[in-house]
Formats: sequence, structure tokens, C-alpha cells
Amino acid sequence: MTRSIHKVAVLGAGVMGSGIAAHLANVGIPSLLLDIAPKEPNEKEKAKGLTLEDRAVRNRLAADAIEKLKKQKPAPLSKKDHIQLIEAGNMEDDMERLKEVDWIIEVVVENLEIKKKVYKKVDECRRPGTIVSSNTSGISVEAMAEGRSEDFRKHFLGTHFFNPPRYLKLLEVIPTKDTNPEVLSYMKTFGEDVLGKGVVEAKDTPNFIANRIGTYGLLVTVREMLARNFSVGEVDSITGPAIGRPKSATFRTLDVVGLDTFIHVANNVYDQVEGDEKEVFRIPDFMQQMKEQGWIGAKAGQGFFVKKKGAKGSEILELNPSTMEYEQRQKLKTASVEASKQAKSKADKLKALAYANDRAGELIWNIMKPVLLYSAEKVYEIADDIDAVDRAMKWGFGWEMGPFETWDALGVEKSIARMKDEGETIPTWVDEMLASGITSFYKQEGGSQSFYHKGDQKNVVESKKIIHLKGLKAQDRVIKKNTGATLLDLGDGVAGLEFHSPNNAIGMDILQMINEAVDETEKNFEGLVIGNQGKNFCVGANVAYMLMEAQDDNFFEIEMVARKFQQSMGRIRYSKKPVVAAPFQMALGGGAEVCMPAASIQASLETYMGLVEVGVGIIPGGGGNKELYLRQLEQIPSGVNVNLTDIAANVFETIAMAKVSTSAHEAQERGFIRPQDGISANADHVLHDAKEKVLFLAEQGYQPPVAKKIPVAGEAGYAAMVMGAKTMKWSGYLSDHDLKIAEKLAHVIAGGKVKEGTYVDEQYLLDLEREAFLSLLGEPKTQARMQHMLVKGKPLRN
Repeated sequence: MTRSIHKVAVLGAGVMGSGIAAHLANVGIPSLLLDIAPKEPNEKEKAKGLTLEDRAVRNRLAADAIEKLKKQKPAPLSKKDHIQLIEAGNMEDDMERLKEVDWIIEVVVENLEIKKKVYKKVDECRRPGTIVSSNTSGISVEAMAEGRSEDFRKHFLGTHFFNPPRYLKLLEVIPTKDTNPEVLSYMKTFGEDVLGKGVVEAKDTPNFIANRIGTYGLLVTVREMLARNFSVGEVDSITGPAIGRPKSATFRTLDVVGLDTFIHVANNVYDQVEGDEKEVFRIPDFMQQMKEQGWIGAKAGQGFFVKKKGAKGSEILELNPSTMEYEQRQKLKTASVEASKQAKSKADKLKALAYANDRAGELIWNIMKPVLLYSAEKVYEIADDIDAVDRAMKWGFGWEMGPFETWDALGVEKSIARMKDEGETIPTWVDEMLASGITSFYKQEGGSQSFYHKGDQKNVVESKKIIHLKGLKAQDRVIKKNTGATLLDLGDGVAGLEFHSPNNAIGMDILQMINEAVDETEKNFEGLVIGNQGKNFCVGANVAYMLMEAQDDNFFEIEMVARKFQQSMGRIRYSKKPVVAAPFQMALGGGAEVCMPAASIQASLETYMGLVEVGVGIIPGGGGNKELYLRQLEQIPSGVNVNLTDIAANVFETIAMAKVSTSAHEAQERGFIRPQDGISANADHVLHDAKEKVLFLAEQGYQPPVAKKIPVAGEAGYAAMVMGAKTMKWSGYLSDHDLKIAEKLAHVIAGGKVKEGTYVDEQYLLDLEREAFLSLLGEPKTQARMQHMLVKGKPLRN
């Protein structure tokens, strides 16, 4: 059958339920958010004369949850207007409305009996064929479906989102023995393609995959800290990025998650397992005491860490588990920590710590060893294969490498020899793997990867919508490259330009490759995708280079680079073949300037785009001012009279205040991305979707835009913009230097000293921009701002 999900009912309006409804809204799917009906009106409702008969009272819990979405941080909604896609209701009056929806997801309290009562009612009200799932974090999915109708059981499964649903990639899908294979397959595809998730199929065991391994690892770390007298801060200083884990490391992660939530998840396993494993999941006394005292983390204002004001301003203190008092935060400093920082690869960084004969090495080895052994012991109980476990840990807990990838990085033979020396029992299947002559869990051959699976090699299976640039390089698909960028053959007649300079910062090497990429594309390809798979798309031009040249008074060189930057952006705009930019994460300054001239943009949902140059005392110098202004004009229907001053003022405000979108949808609202551009919910699909867009444009007979003269706001617009800036200066919001930057920016956006409505050509605006950019770069206060940003990583107000 052909199946599709057009509307969803979410049962349970707590943080998780409302967060799932918000994420559905982010991908354009309306939902009905239902919670229980209150037993009586609250004081505010009574004051308004409302009774239990009023829907405002009966829908209160869901309606309040929807309101809270507007204030939550990080924002659950990628665009404020998306809140209109969530409708409040209650589980007494609105269960019959379940017939309207294609998917019912239950997110009520983690209590089996309550869930079963909800499902009895759902079974009575749903349409046959409607998918039903539970967001349980560990209750048996089989047990929940007991006693339900055959059609219900065929369409029932677990769908475990991680919190917050918008940002955390993992979706664990847990079928029962009765789940229709077609339903399971559909939900896995829907989860990846529509919801943008990394989907892993898990078995119906306590806490499934990620929480089972992750909770075990966190508790092992806590026990090691207590046994060997490490401090909370010392542990966090080396259990984060140093070993390929998030910056929140161990205890900051627990503060973010909430100790109450963590204890609930850990107890779920504790109650269902036996022996030595059970003891690991027992919550240490001091953590129980923290929970009783309400020290449960960020939402309570204190947990393992607390922020307090001291003589030198605010400082973060760490909890001493022995005294239950807060003390100065400590960091672990050893020779191995320094050696790890100097190491180049992830594997070398890890080995420098894990095999070191010092306190840091002792800690890392003693927390990694049990997690690797536990993962190997449990893998086939909780998942189908090792790849599922690794993906779950990367997508759910933000690990750079899953347990088995970590084991490969450490060296399987070397680490197991040490484990055996220390008296550990190695899972039989791992011993058998080594005995057969296979010394790593994963194997890379050409552009494909496989892993060890029950005596054989099993290929890593991924969606065809995932393009790996590293894999293409292994297949000799490089057309040309230099230090900053590589031009690749993406297949199907589409070329791909990948930036790979430090932080993908734009320098002469990237500009050179942009020009060569357009030349090559116009001769031999259907079109070009500009994208990469770094940490961020591009965080702008090379600030260090600009500062160094400015301090050496080498303005001839800087002017040449600025002119080259503008010219290169012009090559993108007027390329005879379609160029599609594929931004994700941060696309700032020059990163935004690369995207805006493209024939189209295909952005990841999580794209943070902005022209932020004023933060270092300059204005955009690669055509960004002109492009953002042009985009605003292009959205005005033909024949409609426009107020050029209003448009210029809007562009001026966006650039002068260095406004950065908090999503691709917000980038559309700010004018960086056009309504007709595309947004991919799944960041892993962005390059594929951009490639498809190139082929679509080519098939439609793409023609580049024709250069036209541009109407500008002129002196009237300039006066209005500068007056706004001066008002802010008089109110104390701007410094003298801020005002100078604002005046230069206003001059560029207004089109100089001409009459309002004068038509000018693009080169004229680019010349104004370049002149202003260079003059600001020569200012000592701008150079001080640049220096401060490079050293401190944050803006300077001077």
C-alpha cells in the first residue's frame, strides 16, 4: 500500500511530547497535542468565570505546553510561525479525532499500566491502518501492545526520540514480534527522510541501545571518580573533546539532561537486570542525596556545577561529592593531556591518553575498558550488529566514534592483550574474530566500508541520499585541488566544490578554486554544488590574514584580494551552468556571501547564516551588502511601488546588528535564503538534495540571470539609516567606532550620494563596498577588534 503521514496526534504534552510536536511542525506536519483534562479550574480561570465545561480549561495542559515552546531554549521551533501547526486538545473530549490522523505517538508518563489504559482507548478510536507508536525510553514495547486488536498490534512499534527532538539526531525504532514489516520499513524511511533523523533499529530490551550503553558509561565514570579520588571538574576536563565526546563531557551532560531524568533511566535497567550488571546501575548515595535536595542540574540552577558571583565576577564551582559543598573547579593537567592535544588524528589523541602511565591515562583506560567490554557483551542482545550500536552512540550521545570504532582506534590486539593481562574476560565472539586473523571491527576498501559480523563481513548500508566526499576521493573522483578546496565529480554530470581550509575560512586558494570550478563546470558538467562535510559550511574570510596585511600597511594586496573575492562571487552568480550552494551549521560572513549569488540554495534545517563582519569592525567585502539588498528587491512583485528606504533600512539593520538566523527557516525570514530555495531536514542528505536541484535546473534549461541596473535609496535612505544609528549612539548602545562603521555601511547600501530611485549598476555598488571595507580595515580600532576576536574568540566593544 502507498502510505503517507499528513497529520499526527501526540498524546502527552510534557517537555518531550510538545518537543516532538514542535519538530513535526518544523518539517511542515500539523499535529493534535492532547493531554489529560484538569480536575478543576485554576485560580486564573476561576477569576475569568470559567468552569470545567469550558474548553479553555479542559485543554489547559496542552495549551500551556504550546505557549512554553515560545520561550524554551534552545528553541524547539525553527520558526515562530510553526506554532500554528500545533492544536491543543485533551484526552477526554478529543480521542474521536484520532480518526483524522495518520500516526498516533504516545508520550505519556513512563508507567506501563497508564500506557495500557491509553492504548485501550486509542484502539477503540483510531482508524484501521493508522500507525501507533510509543516514545518510551525503556518500557517493554511488547508489554504495551498486550491485549490490543490485531490491526493495532500490526501497526504498533516504539519510536524513541532523544531530547530535545529538534536537535538530537537519534531515533530508535523498536518493532514488536507482531509489527508489520512494511510499517517498520516505512517508519525508518519517514524518520530519516522527513524527520531528518539518524534511525537505528533496536531490540526490545531495557533502555534499548544508546541509553543502555550511555548510562552504563556514565555510571562507570562516576564510580571511577569516587574510587580514585578524582574531582568532578578533573573528570570533565578530559572526558569531553579530548576523547571524542561532546564539550559537556560527563557531569555537565548530567546537569543538562537533569539528574532526575538520568536516575529514572538508570533505575529502569537496575530493576530489570541481575548480578554484577545490576550493581553498576545502582545510583551512588551522593547522587540520590543531590536529587532529594533538588540539585538536579541546569533546570534547577545547580547540580554537579553551580554558577556563583565572586570577587572576580561570576565563576563556575564544582560539587565535592564527599562534603556536598561547592569548590573551585579543577582541571586535570598531565603530560598525556598535553601529548593528546599535539596529536593529529582522533586515534592518536585517544591512544596518547588511554595508554599513558599517569593519572589521566589511568582514568581514561579505566572508564573506556568496561564500556568496550560491555558493548561487546551486549551488542547482539540490544541490536542487530555493531554498526547499529556505534551509530546510536554517535547520534544519541554525540560521540565522535562509537564503542567499536573507538576500539579500532585504540588497536584491538594491543588493547585486548592488556585487558587479558588485567584479568578481564573477553566476549567469545571478539576472541574468535582475532583468532580468525581479523584485527579490526571495521574495514575500509575503496569507497565502501564493512564490519565484522558473526564470522563474516557485512557492508555498512546507508541511504542512497548520503554522499561521502571522502569516499569519492578514494574512488579517484578528484578533478583538481589545492590547499583550500577540492573539485570533485559527484556523478550524474554534477561537479562538487569542497572547502577544506582551516575552519573553511576563505582565502586566495579557495577563490582560485571557485573560478576554476566554474570554468570546468561550464565546459564539462551540468552544474556545480558548493558544499562540504566539515564542522561548519564556512565561518567567513581569513581574519588573521587580513589583520596581518593591514598591520603591515599592505593595502594593495588586501584590495587585490577583496576585488578577487567580489569577482569570484560574480562568477557564481553569472555562471552559465547552475550553481547550488549547500550550507549547514554556520555559514557566516564570507560563507553567506558564497551562498547568496548561487542560482539556488539547498540548506540544512540547522543553518545559522548571517553577515557578521561588523563584529570585527568591518562591513561585508565580498558583495554581501549588494546581494542581500538585491534579494529583498527580487521578492517584490513586478509593477508594485516600493519604498526603497524601507528596504535599505531592513538590510542595514540585519548587517549592522550582525543578525544570525537560528535555522534555515529563519534565514528565509531574514532574506538570506529565498522562499523558492530548499531546506533539507536531514543534514546528511544536503549534498544529495543540492545535486538533485542542479539536475532539475539543468533539465529545465537553466539560463543565468541578466545583469540589470539596481534602484537605490540614495541620500534620503542614507539620512534615515544614519539617523537611526545616531539615535542608538545617543542612547548609549553604540560607541563612536560603531557609528563610523554604521555610516560607512549606510553609504554602501544607499548607493552613495545620489537621488532616491537612481539606477546604478552592480559594479558601482561593489566599488563602494570595497572602498568602505578597506578604509575600515585601516582603522586602529578595527584592528584591535580583529585581534581581540582572534585571541579571545568574542567581539570587543571599543
